[in-house]
Amino acid sequence: MATNRTFTMIKPDAVENGHIGGILNMIAEGGFKIVSLKLTQLTLADAKAFYAVHATRPFYGELVEFMSRGPIVAAILEKENAIEDFRTLIGATNPADAVEGTIRKKYATSIGENAVHGSDSDANAAVEGAFHFAGREQF
Repeated sequence: MATNRTFTMIKPDAVENGHIGGILNMIAEGGFKIVSLKLTQLTLADAKAFYAVHATRPFYGELVEFMSRGPIVAAILEKENAIEDFRTLIGATNPADAVEGTIRKKYATSIGENAVHGSDSDANAAVEGAFHFAGREQF
């Protein structure tokens, strides 16, 4: 059952490059309501736990190093059809393959440094949102 919520992170590369405002603007223009938002930083242990599903994949070590290297912006977004609509808004993982007008086409620099994370299912959105936000931080 769809929850109409999704989770996103603006990744360290986009934060370092000053794209928080531009990305949040694209999210708002996409019709999403921000129901939780914070600037935070993942520890190496946090990044390992968050991305544990990828622990056996060859890029795991590089991913956790990257995601813990600097601040991120974590957010829970709300909109009808949130998961699918947000995945469309962020675009393909590889910015070279992303459609014009998507976040990754505009702000990502590579497959590895692709500016944003977006949940791929309602179940993962709930788990990922709860990882970053206590219940009292979710509105």
